[in-house]
Amino acid sequence: MLHEFLTTNRAELIERCRLKVGKRLAPLASSTELAYGIPLFLDQLIKTLQVEQTSEPMLSRRVSGPSGGGMVESEIGRTAVLHGRELSKQGFTVDHVVHDYGDLCQAITDLAFERGAQIKTDEFRTLNRCLDNGIADAVTEYSFQRTVLLEDGGVKALHEKLGFLAHELRNHLQTAILALTAIRAGSVGLTGATGAVLDRSLIGMRGLIDRSLADVRVAAGIPPRHTLISVARFVADIKISASLEAQARECIFAVGDVDAGLALDVDPDMLFAAVGNLLQNAFKFTQRHTTVTLNVYAAAGRIRIDVEDHCGGLPHGFAEEAFLPFKQLGADRSGLGLGLAICQRSVAANNGILTVRDVPHTGCVFTIDLPRHLLPS
Repeated sequence: MLHEFLTTNRAELIERCRLKVGKRLAPLASSTELAYGIPLFLDQLIKTLQVEQTSEPMLSRRVSGPSGGGMVESEIGRTAVLHGRELSKQGFTVDHVVHDYGDLCQAITDLAFERGAQIKTDEFRTLNRCLDNGIADAVTEYSFQRTVLLEDGGVKALHEKLGFLAHELRNHLQTAILALTAIRAGSVGLTGATGAVLDRSLIGMRGLIDRSLADVRVAAGIPPRHTLISVARFVADIKISASLEAQARECIFAVGDVDAGLALDVDPDMLFAAVGNLLQNAFKFTQRHTTVTLNVYAAAGRIRIDVEDHCGGLPHGFAEEAFLPFKQLGADRSGLGLGLAICQRSVAANNGILTVRDVPHTGCVFTIDLPRHLLPS
């Protein structure tokens, strides 16, 4: 009987499903993603088949739900709702919701064929009923959660982002006003340290505005405006705009030398926003009085931009989930958890790749990898 075959081969079927998910979505697949998925559904399918072999087979509908679904509560329905909700929170697509259940169906039929096990017609109908109801309930809940997330989360995210932007702009503006007041009083000059503070404040405001505009362009799907730029000049601008934030975070900001002949064919605003976001994260999570390093160098036909910090090393699972929207895995939960996701999209729009590497017990290195170009001689 099918329920005996499923019970005997439960571990094998779950493993096959995990492998299918891993191939389809590596490296996003995880045990968390499957928590309300295949294992529980498989147990409920077995329970449904067992009840159908009793003297009251219709009681199986309490587990599986009736054919065609409908507004009837069932064990599979409750679990499917949790599965759809979890996938929505994790940022997966509705296509993945459907594939999760299809994976199990394929795994069962493949393994039955390999082991020479026969699936009776009525058992296959039960399997299809369970899959149909599970998919329907999971997709319905997924769609509901995505709508709620887009409506509530979108409004909240917008408000938080505008609040953060206004707060940072106000800080830079206040610093600039104080510096300008001192210069006007005649006690200091434009070429001294106070003049440098004014410069940094104005550049900081420009950087915030540039990054915000680039984020909006990425979110709206506006194509990048490619321009051949000097890498050395780009890094110099980044260094000036990031230095003030490093001081505020009580860390050291070090920038390596850059080959003057290197160039990038990119959208400067998008790349500025991407590197700025990586540096913001590094300043945010690095330990106080440690160094955040920006290194830009050529490697064969590529140019790599490394941002290295001393955060103490990445938490378990960070590398796999770092670029998911609304993901915040550090102790500091300020911000929206959108920076790295937007950063990745900005880099991809410029034909680049964004990766992260753990330096155990020390820190981590985020790397932007872009096609290499040379400045015209």
